[in-house]
Amino acid sequence: MVEKQPIDYSLYLVTDSTPAILGDKDLVSVVRAAVEGGVTIVQLRDKKSDTGELVRIAKELHKVTKPAGVPLLINDRVDMALAAGVEGVHVGQDDLNLTTARRLLGPDAIIGVTANSEKEALQAARDGADYLGIGTVYATPTKENTKSIIGTSGVQQILTSLASDGHDVKTVCIGGINHGNAQRVLYQTASPSKRLDGLAVVSAIMASNDPREAAISLRKLIVQPPPFATTVHKPTLSPEDLIVKIPEVIKQMASKKPLCHNMTNLVVQNFAANVAIAIGSSPIMSNNGLEAPNLAALGGSLVINMGTTTPEIRSNHLKALAAYNAVGGPTLLDPVGAGATQQRRDGVKALLAGGYFDVIKGNEGEIRTASGAQGVKQHGVDSGASQLSLEEKVTLVKGTAARERNVVLMTGPSDVVSDGERTFIIENGHQLLGEITGSGCALGTTIASVMAVHREDKLLAAIAGIVMYEIAAERAAARQDVKGPGTFVPAFIDELYLIRQESLQGDSRWAAAFKVKSA
Repeated sequence: MVEKQPIDYSLYLVTDSTPAILGDKDLVSVVRAAVEGGVTIVQLRDKKSDTGELVRIAKELHKVTKPAGVPLLINDRVDMALAAGVEGVHVGQDDLNLTTARRLLGPDAIIGVTANSEKEALQAARDGADYLGIGTVYATPTKENTKSIIGTSGVQQILTSLASDGHDVKTVCIGGINHGNAQRVLYQTASPSKRLDGLAVVSAIMASNDPREAAISLRKLIVQPPPFATTVHKPTLSPEDLIVKIPEVIKQMASKKPLCHNMTNLVVQNFAANVAIAIGSSPIMSNNGLEAPNLAALGGSLVINMGTTTPEIRSNHLKALAAYNAVGGPTLLDPVGAGATQQRRDGVKALLAGGYFDVIKGNEGEIRTASGAQGVKQHGVDSGASQLSLEEKVTLVKGTAARERNVVLMTGPSDVVSDGERTFIIENGHQLLGEITGSGCALGTTIASVMAVHREDKLLAAIAGIVMYEIAAERAAARQDVKGPGTFVPAFIDELYLIRQESLQGDSRWAAAFKVKSA
């Protein structure tokens, strides 16, 4: 049996002839421009034209794609694929089954199958699909009756299952993919065992006024790693390594005085700004997303804190997130009170779908909500009574970090922090941190400030920020002039400043109080 020629699925164009997407442009001209720009495979999807018209359009498109070596597939219609003489079809779960399509089209045809779940993907792979169209990733107006939105985490789960079952079937994902999220989708869907072979787009090219340029720019994005993917190598870290490295990281941060852009809640802006100044960073407190591109260009980091949440503020958060993602500026999400209300739960979903966060930091209830757990109940911004054992916290934090391909920190009596591969339990801090407003929010500011200058290992940066913050709290609480929360705050800010000064002077003895163990 002769093997099929390998197909390049990297930039997969699905056509849409509706006026809302195509406008008054000519379909064939758009596809021609897209092919010139680097589209590697095309699917004709048209649910409304009659058979005769569809065959005519398919033949016209084939005159464009075939000379360029770009396969043309027809959505759903095996009969039309045969009549037009194109390279294959793409079938959905409710269309003609794969086995019948293969019998009708023959062994050389390219046949793709839509997969929205692990079960559907595994069955299609076992039945001999040439590729899978996985999705829907994000909500999109171009396809009606979407069964469910699976997000990047759903795609990653399907890829992992395919690899575990021994299938090397080609895969693309579809649903809301555009220039703004293409790199992030490829990055966050990748599992250690399998990655996507391409992205399927509709509006990003079909609705463009310059389809050729849209295709060229998408091709460039697909072959380049995203700007925020700076932690390429993850060195082994032991607790002993951390005690040595952390003071140097803090010295690095304090020496450079990085900008830390805080989009934080109104209650703690002053406190967070004072903490930032004390540790040696330069704070700006701005909830105006229109300022973000200019601020992101200054090389700092972004904190998005959901303590004060409205639809307008969420819109500004998404604008800022896009600006920092575009230049690789480190970003931190603090989903304050994420499980308290439906608005906050929706906000977390929107933010995680809208961009990439290098760190997600929160208490147990907030991290459980961010992980997708159902039924999380919070009383205001408090975590509430713990529902998880330490072992379960470690499993949740590590799994969420692996899924999001970032760093996740769950704060508590024992902090758990992980990048999905390396996981640590930190037992520093003091109970007085829980007696003042904004201590968790200001911790986010501290971590983001460190991460702004130490981007090569963001887990190390996060741990350095946590340790500086919590050891300062211990030192402040031990002072004779501290009698309670009211006297603790100024003493705490003083101790943050003193640790900064000690680090700048090369005095690392403060880090000896670090209490950490590998999980």
